[in-house]
Amino acid sequence: MEQNNENNYISTVIRQRVQQSGKRFFANDNIAEFIKPGELEQLQAEVQSKLVDVLNSLVIDTENDHNTQETAKRVAKMYIQEVFAGRYVPMPELTEFPNIEKLNELIIVGPITVRSACSHHLCPIMGKCWIGIMPNEQSNLIGLSKYARLAHWVMQRPQIQEEAVVQLSDLLIEKMNPDGLAVVMKADHFCMQWRGVKDIDSKMINSVMRGSFLRNSDLRKEFLALIDQK
Repeated sequence: MEQNNENNYISTVIRQRVQQSGKRFFANDNIAEFIKPGELEQLQAEVQSKLVDVLNSLVIDTENDHNTQETAKRVAKMYIQEVFAGRYVPMPELTEFPNIEKLNELIIVGPITVRSACSHHLCPIMGKCWIGIMPNEQSNLIGLSKYARLAHWVMQRPQIQEEAVVQLSDLLIEKMNPDGLAVVMKADHFCMQWRGVKDIDSKMINSVMRGSFLRNSDLRKEFLALIDQK
């Protein structure tokens, strides 16, 4: 088992594996295939130790301040196991069903609550997502809860919303092979509300349209009208 020491952090070991494979490891990429059993716990411990240094550099007396004595531990756990878990764990298992009944009618799932963090400032992104599927005879179908699980897996990384909807769309196209796919996301960005211009009313709405949703304006209008209903 590979050991980390002062000059060979476990993050360095994992990074070298990714680099040797020629794969990316951007903030919104998944690197689970390069993490061996037990290493995620080591990575969390490493992040915790470095967050202690960050707090010290912010001139916070973590030794005597009862409010921050466990902050580095809590934040490291939050990053690795919760808000950025989509980087470090494999894609959730999906059971795909053949389209036995040859369904070819519009399927809409949503609103799915999505939570992420802006990769520019690590500020929260909170919003809703709607998914439209137009199956064909060759399509695979997935269970209703799987749409939410996939959306959460993609969003639990430092993200840019415009890229997140494309990632989710590509994943659904790969798994389902539908005739058409539509994804709409509407979210609050705390990097605008909490800092910078501090505009609390601004939201970002963006969409991806593929296949029949792109070709058929009536289908696109039907989907957008249905998700706009209160």
